[in-house]
Amino acid sequence: MNYPGHVIKKGSMEDSIVKAIQQKLNEKGCGPIPVNGTFDVNTENAVKLFQARFTDQRDNPLKVDGVIGPVTWATVFGMVTVLPIVNTPNALLSAVLAVASSQIGVMEMPPGSNRGIEVDKYHDDAGSPRGAAWCMAFIFSCFKQACANLGRQNPAIRTGGVLDHWRRATCKKILADDAADNTSLVLPGQIFIISTGGGFGHTGFIEKIEGGLLTTIEGNTNNNGSREGVGVFRRKARTINSINEGFLQYE
Repeated sequence: MNYPGHVIKKGSMEDSIVKAIQQKLNEKGCGPIPVNGTFDVNTENAVKLFQARFTDQRDNPLKVDGVIGPVTWATVFGMVTVLPIVNTPNALLSAVLAVASSQIGVMEMPPGSNRGIEVDKYHDDAGSPRGAAWCMAFIFSCFKQACANLGRQNPAIRTGGVLDHWRRATCKKILADDAADNTSLVLPGQIFIISTGGGFGHTGFIEKIEGGLLTTIEGNTNNNGSREGVGVFRRKARTINSINEGFLQYE
């Protein structure tokens, strides 16, 4: 049984799916619970027990929330039951991802300076001051180059501010809560937006989604996902429900 593209949680009315979950929870020693197709408090508690005992496909702890999203589903039923999402919704975002991928390995010079030949170009493209945090400047610069390659106008907002971009965006905007409930809304080529507090944020591109985990391309980060890292990295650790503001999709 493949992941249905949305979370299954207390009150869900999809009888056959809930029965399959209940059967698996019993098989994995997280019951006994009735296999009756009713996602009640007993099933929710069994899911929480499962999440506390097992880890995801990359051996990271599961979020103990009693909700069956794509990451928990992949752990319950296997990775092959959560189909990978690799196609962008339009040609622009395919071109943008191609540019972003070509920048993987760009590093600040010196590390920690928010400077360097390529990094300064990101700043200049986005109109942000050299030496500032540059994850959003990287996003804009990739759009600028992709649009030049396609011979079309750049629809992205010219800014180096993550939350400024989020507030001003008029493209398709997917709120975090909506994406967490309906994970099929999240697609390659979208920009994720995270608020880190104090008016600051972090951003990057979604490259693909596998087993509910996001493969991303991010500037001004490192392998640990810092918002003040030292280069452009491909990361494979973020989950949809870790994105606390939402996603932007340009056309």
